[in-house]
Amino acid sequence: MSIVQPMMMSGLEVWPLVEGGKGVAVSNGRSAGAWAAAGGVGTFSGVNPDALDDNGEYIPLVFRGRDRRERHEELIAYSIKGGISQARLAHETRAGEGRIHMNVLWEMGGCERVLQGVLEGAKGLIHGVTCGAGMPYRLAEICARYGVHYYPIVSSARAFNALWKRAYHKFQDWLGAVVYEDPWLAGGHNGLSNSEDPTQPEAPFPRVLEIRKLMRSMGLGHIPIVMAGGVWHLKDWKDWIGNKDLGPIAFQFGTRPLLTKESPIPESWKKRLLELLPGDVLLHRFSPTGFYSSAVKNRFLQDLVERSERQVAFSESADPAAGRDTFFAYGRTGHGVWVSAEDHARIQGWIGQGFTQPMRTPDDTLIFVTPESARRIRRDQADCMGCLSHCKFSNWKDHDDYTTGKPADPRSFCIQKTLQEIAHGRGAPVEDQLMFAGHNVYKFRQDPFYANGFIPTVKELVQRILTGH
Repeated sequence: MSIVQPMMMSGLEVWPLVEGGKGVAVSNGRSAGAWAAAGGVGTFSGVNPDALDDNGEYIPLVFRGRDRRERHEELIAYSIKGGISQARLAHETRAGEGRIHMNVLWEMGGCERVLQGVLEGAKGLIHGVTCGAGMPYRLAEICARYGVHYYPIVSSARAFNALWKRAYHKFQDWLGAVVYEDPWLAGGHNGLSNSEDPTQPEAPFPRVLEIRKLMRSMGLGHIPIVMAGGVWHLKDWKDWIGNKDLGPIAFQFGTRPLLTKESPIPESWKKRLLELLPGDVLLHRFSPTGFYSSAVKNRFLQDLVERSERQVAFSESADPAAGRDTFFAYGRTGHGVWVSAEDHARIQGWIGQGFTQPMRTPDDTLIFVTPESARRIRRDQADCMGCLSHCKFSNWKDHDDYTTGKPADPRSFCIQKTLQEIAHGRGAPVEDQLMFAGHNVYKFRQDPFYANGFIPTVKELVQRILTGH
């Protein structure tokens, strides 16, 4: 017996269980189709999805462009082809059951072009689009044009109110649901605002209730809210299910679908998920998007943490008022900057440990890394393919003059490179790659369902979730 009841979503009655759309090949047509076949809403990622040939084989993207703009165009063309590939695979796999959604990030490079290209090339195969990471004002207009429901991802009533007033009120017939993503618990990029404290989590119930009250004032009381982030057992949400104050509620699962037979992530990643403990996920702000994001603590994140810790402020000329009265020479003969005497002593200590290469940041600071790390950072910056609308790591922007106007930030990283490598099991081991996960990922180790390393099919997972566990 199920703890929840079926619900209308994207034009069909389905279980109110949504697969979270994890980017860069982590949620694909196979996993989304299997979730839909189990009676729920499957979601494949439209963020640089894998393109497939006529035999369903993966076609790796090899960049041939000489500069960022050429590579950016290659990436957009590949993403459109990949999105259409994954939509077709999902459609075939769902066998007429459930719904298929595509997930995009508004701040990904060329998002509108990719979204329109996929919807045009996969007409009738996609029933909804979820979108977050920014303020996607044009999402409703684009989806309505193609007769597809839209699902904005927000972390507050304030964000949805802004979207509604500016654009969504014109296309309310195609609003499928509002996705509330808990910014303190969800994996991947999180929607924390500058007024919210990343160290002080707020309970989701009052925040979601505020969204519902706002929606009722707009005549949207019947539209579902999808709770995302921190959802593991439905039994933990009994006071939400059927709650008249909250209205219709569905639940999104992002982390649990990682550990299924249909999940495309490599076995090394799946094995690591079964080993994690409480506190093993870090909410950080190293992402080149500028957003907070949550990922597993490993050598990759530790390197970023330590990189920023080896950081000092500087002035181009002596500034005794700021305490920067000690000259630090580096680079060309006679070149250098002014730092405090205390920071100069710290720099000498870092140099003694092998962190001999200073690198400038956009904030008039220097970080200190090994020569090998400096070469890798500069190579990754030079290889930028424009995967974001704005990238602080490479200073790319996908429009106007194609630059953010700020120096590239060596405290960040190339997100496209690491996510492609970890998703496809190539390059460095998972310990040295960005491994997104929600903060409840430690429950894999605690949940008896996964005892002795058991990995379920998507169908088995959905059936388990429906029992409340």
